[in-house]
Amino acid sequence: MGMLRRLRPRSIRGRATAGSLLIVTPPLVLALALVGIGAEHEGARARYDRAAEAARQVSTHIGTRAYEGPVPPAAGVVRIQVVDARGEVVAASSAMQGRAPLTAARPGDGDFLVEDSACPGGERGACLSIVGVATGTEAYGPVVVYAAVADSAAATGPLLEIGLACVGVLVLVAVGWMAWRGAGRALRPVDSIRRDLERMSAQDLGRRLTIPSTGDELAELARTGNATLERLERAMDRQRSFVSDASHELRNPIAGMRTRVEVELADPDPEPGAARRALEGLLRDVERLQRIVDDLLELARLDADAAAGGAEVDLAAMVLEEVERRVAPVEIVVEPGEGARVRGDRVRLGRVLTNLLANAERHARERVLVAVRTEGGAAVMEVHDDGAGIPEVERERIFERFARLSESRRRDPGGSGLGLAISRGVAEAGGGTLTAGASPVLGGAVLVMRLPLAGNGAGTGDGG
Repeated sequence: MGMLRRLRPRSIRGRATAGSLLIVTPPLVLALALVGIGAEHEGARARYDRAAEAARQVSTHIGTRAYEGPVPPAAGVVRIQVVDARGEVVAASSAMQGRAPLTAARPGDGDFLVEDSACPGGERGACLSIVGVATGTEAYGPVVVYAAVADSAAATGPLLEIGLACVGVLVLVAVGWMAWRGAGRALRPVDSIRRDLERMSAQDLGRRLTIPSTGDELAELARTGNATLERLERAMDRQRSFVSDASHELRNPIAGMRTRVEVELADPDPEPGAARRALEGLLRDVERLQRIVDDLLELARLDADAAAGGAEVDLAAMVLEEVERRVAPVEIVVEPGEGARVRGDRVRLGRVLTNLLANAERHARERVLVAVRTEGGAAVMEVHDDGAGIPEVERERIFERFARLSESRRRDPGGSGLGLAISRGVAEAGGGTLTAGASPVLGGAVLVMRLPLAGNGAGTGDGG
């Protein structure tokens, strides 16, 4: 087996060629063997037929009269003998003068024809196909007319075998060349794809694979590769943007902390209570920094699809519990529905609700409405506010990481812009969606989360 593996061609082109030859060789050998056997049989049959025709012509002639000299050639056959009942040659062609009878075989009782073969040394090793025809004559009495045809060296023996072997080799060479050329043409797009991939790098993901015009599986492979590269490019762009935004958001509280410390250290005679105020400012910056780090860790877990275990969660009960213990600057009204049970992580779903409520409270004037219901095969949780609403062109951007509208920055300068991104990640991890729109109830904005009902088995254990 190890030897076979070493002998196996390494390239697909070589394996395709070798496979084609392995497939073609057995039937080709069988076909050539049958051709050789058939050629020998047909050649022998033709020689016997010629000899029989010559013997019949001679037997017809001597039926009424004897030959005065040598028997002339008949049907192109020059080896002819007329042998009487005693086994003596009574007439012969010029080529057989003075020769012993060609064969001792005679037709059996009730038969007039006999076939035989012989390889006399006097014929330079050539073998003879002999036919004898029994007949009665007035001149010689009962005789057997023998006619013999020499076998052709081109039709039998090594010459035929060599010729067929040469034909077989030529056919295999032609098949191998066509398979090699055909495999090369078929694999040409693969080589083009390989060169395109070699030229790509992490800094140049904008390149795309050349799609071959063959319209076959290789073209589909190139399209799939381009789609994968496009997703990879988008992921890399998001990662670069995320790193840049995270660096910026982390730099602000760290810079504030450093400034406070440097100011206090630079003041040789601090005022009473200045140290405490500095520490309180540092604490606020640390808390903001901690919130940002916690949000980044949660995003990392969502990106890694880290499973946190899941159980059935009643959305209506969760909303009532979270709103009851929440201290809000505006009125929060809950419209709980029944049967809105989903499978997910209770902590993460609670955090989604907290993020949506915080966003609504930040923009609401007087009132926030949380409604839970079922629709189709999904549980729906809506958070409405009576604020100014979200411009339609900004309704997708608010879910981007670190994206904050000017109104949000004005109302909550300490926010990180990660809450809604985390909320959508939790919803999508659970097989659901989170979208923004205009509230038909309060006139402001509405954030709508849809999750598969627990009975549908569409949720995941990753909290969503």
